Amino acid sequence: MVEGRSKAAFKTWLADRDDAFRDAVEVVAMDGFTGFKTAAAEEIPDAVTVMDPFHVVRLAGDALDRCRRRVQLAIHGHRGFRDDPLYKSRRTLHTGADLLTDKQSDRLRALFVDDAHVEVEATWGVYQRMIAAYRHEDRQRGRELLEKLITDLSAGVPKVLTELTALGRTLKKRATDVLAYFERPGTSNGPTEALNGRLEHLRGSALGFRNLTNYIARSLLETGGFRPQLLHPRLG
Repeated sequence: MVEGRSKAAFKTWLADRDDAFRDAVEVVAMDGFTGFKTAAAEEIPDAVTVMDPFHVVRLAGDALDRCRRRVQLAIHGHRGFRDDPLYKSRRTLHTGADLLTDKQSDRLRALFVDDAHVEVEATWGVYQRMIAAYRHEDRQRGRELLEKLITDLSAGVPKVLTELTALGRTLKKRATDVLAYFERPGTSNGPTEALNGRLEHLRGSALGFRNLTNYIARSLLETGGFRPQLLHPRLG
């Protein structure tokens, strides 16, 4: 854990490692923050940078949520209420098509039969194409599907689909890092994000930490980092 979330913070941390450490780094899994990308390229240029599926799919999921909220507001003039169809379907929209139950499939069919929801349906379709690419059993075919999706989003998207236009720009800019996953399957910082979620919960429960050293110590306690020191076998 280091203070700050910036290119400078990551670059400084990498620069402080010795040559043996930097030379041993083969792959860097990261989110879409370009500062991490440029810092890695400058300090460990031989490492492969991979934008992992956890964050790529999240970008598409966020686009879907923004589209749903925009359409909801345009139709009803307010944020989603409990009985509004778009609000009721918010979790179902994020379920992979191959995992939908009959009830969930019926809910989406009823949602998409309304022409007022066509923009949500189009964005949902892109989200599902992305999931299908990552889940494809043939890695090469999965790469081709995702590459085609990036190409489709880079041009020809109707102007009204502002969320997909923004998603397309991001994916086109980071296409090399996104597609690198298929050459390095299994690369992910999902576990790191899960751990970070626990630490964010800890920080919230403590109403924040002003002292980084204390925060690190409490985080190690929370995640079991002190367990080897606390559970030494008794000397007999």
